[in-house]
Amino acid sequence: MLSQYFHVFLFLAIGLVFGVMLLFISSLVRARSQEKDSSAYECGMQAIGSPWVSPNIRFYIFALLFVVFDAEALFIFPWAVRFRELGLIGYVEVLVFVGILFFGLIYAWKKGALKWE
Repeated sequence: MLSQYFHVFLFLAIGLVFGVMLLFISSLVRARSQEKDSSAYECGMQAIGSPWVSPNIRFYIFALLFVVFDAEALFIFPWAVRFRELGLIGYVEVLVFVGILFFGLIYAWKKGALKWE
């Protein structure tokens, strides 16, 4: 029974050795700088202003709308594959699903969530 898992253990061992090897090589190659400043990022430029800047919430709303409609496509694809087997009940269920999302899109549009300024 254990011989069946030999390839799994071998793959796991190679993955662990590879990961540890990459960490070891990166510690050898990295730049050793004793100078640390209090900036949030070490990109070579001095930070200007406070790092606690609140971004516009409109970007998050736009991203959430994208995720919702991307998930819609994810749920409609299996339905489209089995369209004939689901019959009229499956068709009505998808119409309700798309209708709810459509009214959500209209609501977001009326609230101005889709305006990119």
